[in-house]
Amino acid sequence: MMQISSRFTIAMHMLACMDVFKDDYKITSEFLASSINVNPVIIRKLLSQLKDAGLIEVKRGPGGAAIAKPLDEITFLDVYRAVDCIEENTLFHFHENPNMNCPVGKNIHNILDDKLIRVQDAMETELKSITLADMKADLDQYLKI
Repeated sequence: MMQISSRFTIAMHMLACMDVFKDDYKITSEFLASSINVNPVIIRKLLSQLKDAGLIEVKRGPGGAAIAKPLDEITFLDVYRAVDCIEENTLFHFHENPNMNCPVGKNIHNILDDKLIRVQDAMETELKSITLADMKADLDQYLKI
């Protein structure tokens, strides 16, 4: 099964670290990369995307990265959209050239397109219903803060 890019879960991990460690550490790409165990170049690209979406602020020098809004105002869908998880805003990528001489190939878009849009809408509705505050509440249970 093809999966949604790991950029979304990496971005969520980054945001969790920014919240948990905000008072104790300067949040740099190297710091985040050490928690996530990925190359800092990947983190810098995601930091840029999160910043462009207005979800975080990045201050040069002693500042580091910080979440720009209250956690209950950032939904999973905001993060998902910020890090370009889907191309051209469609979750399902359709194979380009079905055989128009085949009765199935000729009609595959007619029979699938509206159903795939419904699936994507359902997923986006669910992502919209969960906030970073919900994630923090769960994390606090594990950290016993």
